[in-house]
Amino acid sequence: MTLPADAVTALATFQEAAGWEQRARLLMQWGDRLPALGDEDKVDANRVHGCESQVWLVGSLQDGHWQFAASSDARLIRGLVALLLARVNGLSASELKQVDLPQWFNQLGLGRQLSPSRSNGLNAVLQRMQELAP
Repeated sequence: MTLPADAVTALATFQEAAGWEQRARLLMQWGDRLPALGDEDKVDANRVHGCESQVWLVGSLQDGHWQFAASSDARLIRGLVALLLARVNGLSASELKQVDLPQWFNQLGLGRQLSPSRSNGLNAVLQRMQELAP
């Protein structure tokens, strides 16, 4: 499966990072670049349940390809969600179902930093994306 352009960029950037501190800084920068969701999108219907932090997710289908937008009240989670969006935006529903979350974060060199609760939260976000894209 071919990676979206943003995912290729993310991989190159994170694989060049020297050590965890640099990756942590990159993670925050990716989160800071995440476009803000409007208050109209930060409603309970868009909230991803299963995350310790608050995460909101909206998705739309454009020419057979999914585009998601998300936000979180936690800066680290925003960064992780931004990297997840880089991996999935532009995929078809069938490609979305094939995304291997642990593999993606391992490729980025972030797998060991994902606590079980963060990992569960990101899985909940991915699961919600897959529910939006039947």
